[in-house]
Amino acid sequence: MARNAAPKDAKAADPAKQGRLSQIWAVFKMTRRSDPAVVWLMLLAFVGSIAAGLLIGLLIDHPIYVTVLGVITGVLLAVLIMGRRAERAAYSQISDQKGAAGYALKGLRRGWNVEEQPIAVDPKTQDLVFRAIGRPGIVLVTEGPLPRVNKLVDLERKRLNRVLPDVPVVILNAGADEGQVPLQKLSRTIMRKRPVLTKAEVSAVAKRLHALGPARLPIPKGVDPTRMRPDRRAAKGR
Repeated sequence: MARNAAPKDAKAADPAKQGRLSQIWAVFKMTRRSDPAVVWLMLLAFVGSIAAGLLIGLLIDHPIYVTVLGVITGVLLAVLIMGRRAERAAYSQISDQKGAAGYALKGLRRGWNVEEQPIAVDPKTQDLVFRAIGRPGIVLVTEGPLPRVNKLVDLERKRLNRVLPDVPVVILNAGADEGQVPLQKLSRTIMRKRPVLTKAEVSAVAKRLHALGPARLPIPKGVDPTRMRPDRRAAKGR
C-alpha cells in the first residue's frame, strides 16, 4: 500500500502543474483588483453557456451531452475574458512608464524583428521612438505627446529613407490621447498592416539596419522595456 501511495503523492505535488495553477490564480487576483467587473463577466459567461447548453439539449433530446459541452464552453469563455481583461489591466499599469511602447511591441508574433531598446531618444523631453521590421515594412512607434514627438520620428524616417529608399516606413503614435494608438491595441494594429515585403526582404532589411548600427543618443535612465513589469501596487490602488 505504501508503494502505491508514493507515486500518487508525487503526482499530486507536481511542481509544474502547481506552478501553472498558481500563475493563473495570481493573474486572476491581479485582474480582479484592477477590474472588479471581471468576476461577474466570467460568471455570466460560464452560467450563460451552461444554460444555453441545457436549453439546446432539451430541445434536441440530448440534455446531458449538450450541457457538458456548455460547461466546457463556459470555462473557455471565462478564461478568455480573464485573459483579455488581464492584458488590459497590465497595460493600464505601465501606461505612464517610460518604455511602455517597447513593452507593447513584444506582443508581435513571429516574422517581426523588434528592437528591444528605443532607436531614437530626445534627452530633454525623453520622448522615444521604437522600431519593428516586418512584412509591412519598417514600423516606427513613438512614445510622447503629439505633435512634439513628430519631430523626433521625422528625423528617423528621413534617415531610413536615405538608407533604404524602397522600403515603406509606417509611423504609429502610441498613447491614450486622441490620434494615438492605445498600448493594448498596438500589436494588433501593426499586424493588420498590408504586407509589402517578402520574408527574405524582411531579413535583409533587418541585417542592413543592424550593420549600420544605432544612430541614437544614450537611453534615459529607467527606460528598459526588457525589464518592464506591471506595477502591482498600482493594481492594488495604493
